[in-house]
Amino acid sequence: APAAEAPAEEEAAAALPAEPKGLIKLHEGDWTGNLVDVKLVEIILIEEMGYDVETTFMPSGPGVWAAVAAGDLDMMLEFWPSYSAAEMPVYLSEFGGDGSVDYLGEFGVVGNTGWYVPRYMIEGDPSRGIEATAPDLVSWEQLNQYSDLFRTPETGAKGRLVICPVIAWQCREEDKAANLGLLDNYELVILGSEFAHWAELDAYYSRGDPLVIYAWEPHWVHAKYDLVELELPPYTDACWGAVEGVEATYACDWPTDLTFSGGNPDFGQEFPEVVQFIRNIKLPNDEQAGMILAVDVDERDLEEVVREWMAENESIWRAWIPS
Repeated sequence: APAAEAPAEEEAAAALPAEPKGLIKLHEGDWTGNLVDVKLVEIILIEEMGYDVETTFMPSGPGVWAAVAAGDLDMMLEFWPSYSAAEMPVYLSEFGGDGSVDYLGEFGVVGNTGWYVPRYMIEGDPSRGIEATAPDLVSWEQLNQYSDLFRTPETGAKGRLVICPVIAWQCREEDKAANLGLLDNYELVILGSEFAHWAELDAYYSRGDPLVIYAWEPHWVHAKYDLVELELPPYTDACWGAVEGVEATYACDWPTDLTFSGGNPDFGQEFPEVVQFIRNIKLPNDEQAGMILAVDVDERDLEEVVREWMAENESIWRAWIPS
């Protein structure tokens, strides 16, 4: 009798899910693009590669780097160099750091950051009855002459410049505005979250009011609103403190950001397959932007959006999984 039961026991054992290969602790950031990335990586790690995943939310900034170096987090995805200028030379050996965080390669997303105004300020919008109020506004050099346009009751005699919404992102805009000579005429406004930032853009744009606001690409706002990026002095390494002995002023454009991922070195030794998977990821801007648009504008469920993208783009993400 016992021998006869063996096949049934074997079938039952085969039906049980395999033991996870290990637990992967992922950082979850405070911008929608990162949430898309993390959900995509989480699904692949669990369902295609056989790992458990634990995500921990933390505003991006120095705390995330310290957590990865300490092993409290295993990996961080799609970090932007221009917002990590202080940490990269401390943690990444490639940039002169101590190697307590491994550089895991470019993520694929290429970032651009700037100050933007609605196109209707420059060209008008006859369909909405809006006349051009700043027809020659093309760069930061005209901002002081147009500061009156951006005044509000809250800012009094000064114009209102809506800067980077989260202090922990280290956008260096206070330094930039000061060193470009804008603080005599502008009040810098920080709204505290990405959600509040874009709600402000929506409110001003819907009314057709003047606004100068920090924004970045890839992002859905450029699909919904017609924005014009103002020219800034060209980026230089010296301006951003990347030249030894030269003090950073940040009085120039942001660099083009080749976003990257990072990981704990001990984790990398234990889970080389996962590290190779992260190194293989190259998520194009337009693919990520479509998912951001669906989540933020269409207000769709994040996981549903990511799974739909995976179903339509299997050839892209399957190529990331090590063979």
